[in-house]
Amino acid sequence: MTLNYAREKPPFEYILTPRIMEKGTNWLTLKLKNIGQNTLRNLDVKLHSLDSNNLSIYGAWWFGAGQLVKELEPTKFVELVFQVNLMSPADVYITIKGQGYEDGNYWWWESGRTNIRVSDEKAELLGLLMLSKPITSVGENIVAEATIKSLMETDDLTLEFWVETPSGKSREMAKVALKDPTIGKESRYTIEIKPKETGFYNIYAYLYDGWKRIDYKLETIYVQKQ
Repeated sequence: MTLNYAREKPPFEYILTPRIMEKGTNWLTLKLKNIGQNTLRNLDVKLHSLDSNNLSIYGAWWFGAGQLVKELEPTKFVELVFQVNLMSPADVYITIKGQGYEDGNYWWWESGRTNIRVSDEKAELLGLLMLSKPITSVGENIVAEATIKSLMETDDLTLEFWVETPSGKSREMAKVALKDPTIGKESRYTIEIKPKETGFYNIYAYLYDGWKRIDYKLETIYVQKQ
């Protein structure tokens, strides 16, 4: 039998903790609360990593990365734990499939990204923002801006911008040495790229502490003909 899942936002709240952890094996706890009026059943809850090299998910005890909640009544909550191995900052997200949202129908839901950070990192790459239009034409500049926040004293931070073109070629666009950053201060750095071909361009920002990569962000933009 094939089940048809409707993509909806079920009536629940969730909290994922902690957001900052030490390197190595840790536990992430997901607190899920039913704030609706109907009982939710057969919840298939999974935690996913967007960068398995930096953060691997092992699950909990013998369950693996997915867990089953048989029933969650209104106003009730459940806590699920997932064992992870954290090496560098990474984004995670949650998916849930379930039954009982409306008349027992099946539904599925996907959360936004949650960034999990390492407690002793010297800086954080807060984001990579595309300042260009969502769809740019050949010959028009692609402008990207990276925001970095310094967390500790250091003089060995480097920011690199790379681009992957529609034809699959990758090249470094800029390399910036971040000297004597002020602790707690946010700094912004921009690059401009003049596209010569149509298709999707992947823009990467990499933050390094010496030889070690601390974090990275990725954004994609589409370039069309003039």
